[in-house]
Amino acid sequence: MEKYLILLAGSPATGKSYLVEELKQVLPDMFVITPDEGKEVIADAVGFNNLKEKAALETQVWDFYYGVLNLYMKIGKKVILSEYPFSEKQRRRLSELSAQHKYKVITIRLVADFDVLWERRKKRDVEPSRHLSHIQSHYHYGDELEDRSKADQLITKSAFKQIIESRRYNDFQLGELYEIDVTDYSKVDYSELKQTLQNKIMNDK
Repeated sequence: MEKYLILLAGSPATGKSYLVEELKQVLPDMFVITPDEGKEVIADAVGFNNLKEKAALETQVWDFYYGVLNLYMKIGKKVILSEYPFSEKQRRRLSELSAQHKYKVITIRLVADFDVLWERRKKRDVEPSRHLSHIQSHYHYGDELEDRSKADQLITKSAFKQIIESRRYNDFQLGELYEIDVTDYSKVDYSELKQTLQNKIMNDK
């Protein structure tokens, strides 16, 4: 049986979480793991009082993430999907685990015009559903901030652009690549991608 690791890559605010739900329709048995979920779980469990402590938690997040990914690969889960703005920082470890456990890798890379992404990012960061730990320099479970625009770690437009460019989110690829432009959501149709992946993975015994 062939096994697959699907990496859903691309800059923040490209709609990766939405696409995860779309792919679940055709690959309902896949295991989904995201580093951001790990960040939120650990932030709720441990918390942090300053940026130094917040940065220290990052190490725990990636140990947790790679540990869980390794476990599911070790037991042979047929389809694993991971969603994140992947960069060169994750390439080596993902390559090693995929090779070790004999997983075929598929990268789905979402790209979009920067100004569109920035407007989406600004809006997303102040939504009540956004986990507060992402936009604060201090956080403990139960903290609240009614006016999210007052968060002290909201990213600026210039910093957002610099991160995208320096981390080369638009260039990341492992294995086979599918790239989709999501600048205009109204023109995005995932039907062909979903059918292609379903045929490729479910028929690959």
